[in-house]
Amino acid sequence: MKRLLRRAVLGLLPAAVGCGEFTDPATRLAYELEAGAQRLGDVPGATLQLQHRTPSKAGECSGPYSVQLDKVGALIVWCKDAAGATVSSHSTSYHARHVDTPQTWLLDKAAGSPLLIELERRGDRAAIRRVD
Repeated sequence: MKRLLRRAVLGLLPAAVGCGEFTDPATRLAYELEAGAQRLGDVPGATLQLQHRTPSKAGECSGPYSVQLDKVGALIVWCKDAAGATVSSHSTSYHARHVDTPQTWLLDKAAGSPLLIELERRGDRAAIRRVD
């Protein structure tokens, strides 16, 4: 019985991870960039604007936050309290498989404000064109 229960739980784990149940703000943003790159299409110069709400999960990162999209491939999200002190940080480079970052952006965002990212098709790759 225990073995059957363990198999059932382990069988559901990949689905839960893929749905964002066990992810952090940086990883969810990276997944959104991946999906945006796929929706962008193949026409050079095509653009797509993403509107990412951070936090993208209730009760997580509820105050102001900062985001860094680095030209070397890092994506970092700092969650802050009302006084501006960092309470958690999250990072990934997963998005770099799908999206080029030609320059480094570092933004400070107010609590609940969305992050706007514009993608552009450059050759056979999506690239981040603008971040606000």
